Amino acid sequence: MWRRTYLFLVLVRLWFALSPSYLHPDENFQGPEVIAGEIFSYPVRHTWEFTSDNPIRSVFPLWPVYGLPMLLLRWLWIGNGNDGEIPPIAVFWTLRVLMFIVGFVLEDWALHELIQSQRHRRLAVLLVASSYVTWTFQTHTFSNSIETLVVAWSLVLIERIVANPAIFQFLLGKTLKLTDSSPLSFIAILTAGLCTTALAITLDTAFYSPHPISWSDLIRNPVLTPLNNLLYNLSPTNLAKHGLHPWYQHLLVNLPQLLGPATLLLFMRPKRSLRLYSAISGIVVLSLSQHQEAAFLLPTVPLFLSSIRLPRSDKVLRAWAVAWVIFNVIFGSLMGVYHQGGIIPAQVFMSKQPDATQAVWWKTYMPPIWLLNGKNEVLRTQDVMGMKGEMLLAELEKLATCDTPADRRSMEFLKEKNGTYLVAPLSATWLDPYLPNKGLEGLRFREVWRYQQHLNLDDLDFAEDGVWNTLSRVIGRRGLAIWRITKSCPGVKAR
Repeated sequence: MWRRTYLFLVLVRLWFALSPSYLHPDENFQGPEVIAGEIFSYPVRHTWEFTSDNPIRSVFPLWPVYGLPMLLLRWLWIGNGNDGEIPPIAVFWTLRVLMFIVGFVLEDWALHELIQSQRHRRLAVLLVASSYVTWTFQTHTFSNSIETLVVAWSLVLIERIVANPAIFQFLLGKTLKLTDSSPLSFIAILTAGLCTTALAITLDTAFYSPHPISWSDLIRNPVLTPLNNLLYNLSPTNLAKHGLHPWYQHLLVNLPQLLGPATLLLFMRPKRSLRLYSAISGIVVLSLSQHQEAAFLLPTVPLFLSSIRLPRSDKVLRAWAVAWVIFNVIFGSLMGVYHQGGIIPAQVFMSKQPDATQAVWWKTYMPPIWLLNGKNEVLRTQDVMGMKGEMLLAELEKLATCDTPADRRSMEFLKEKNGTYLVAPLSATWLDPYLPNKGLEGLRFREVWRYQQHLNLDDLDFAEDGVWNTLSRVIGRRGLAIWRITKSCPGVKAR
């Protein structure tokens, strides 16, 4: 029964990995998009973390995580006699499957290594495998998802060293005893650390330099991204740009959001272990920062879930199990399927439109440019997520092409040289009065694409619309649509 349940949960994890939800722009712009621009000829967009005078993101960890799979995929593509570049959507799904495999193997394996009791191990593995965090965040290309695996295996290494100090000697390649006073052990550790640091600095300096680097560049102008990151995050002014939170945000808001009903058991019946203490210390350190996002806590989720005990009462246990299943099904569906779920399919659609030269994205997350498959050489993508409606219309008025006879015949507009498209959620009711316009004046909206499995949770306005009206609009009118925008021009005859 345990094995069948676990196998089912693995298949659920795979299904969510292959669902095109879009949890946060960071899953693309802090990893795959950066490396894809280095390996393939895809034009990409680098965000401010990579373009500022003092860049705060290191490309060193991105190469083994995303670079090696992309290089291997390109090698297989060319080796099979295929011409041209790999379609970026194929790279996208390859990375998703890779994240599923890596998480499935390494995360679950780490739990087996960390928990000695077979009964508690099975419980921990099932809880982690049935968590929506595992289904969604861990199958997406977040740096925090990789950190989850690094933290888990660091604990495995620590426990092995504590249980058997000889392992430490083996890792150093020496026959020295751990208690030996010889400085060779320290020298070996220091040398390994310095070599790794030098490699990281070299890669970062080469990436951020506009010209091939020399030894003098590494000595005089090295790019120290960890230092830049630290200095940036120590500034309250910088953090205010991304949102400031109270010190208890992680503990009282973000952690319950990730653990759901398991939060109660964590406070009521924790199982003391190195995993629990590591997770608690991590939250304490992260709570010192004024900017706190739920994704920062991903490495603590398997540690906490493997440190709880189930209720002893059968009645309470059944009630808790039902609550756990409902919580994860709801949040799994929300975050793994519907959350900004139309963005990836919309970019694939836009990459196939021969006339597209302007794309305006309103009230959505920033779309991944690299998925346009080279179309972004001629297609200008504008992200105007928070723009007011009146300003949006003014921008569309400037970009809209003239309404031609071809625009009035089915799909004939694709033969035009230029085309302007608006991508927006159906819940954006502000557009409703303008959509049916067939007159001679103003903008004309021709819907060319629609995707229903899309929710825009950043469009919630309970204060102005009320709770019921807001939910009815956002959920009842879920979906993402693309309109081709035209306008009447002098000299062009209307229908």
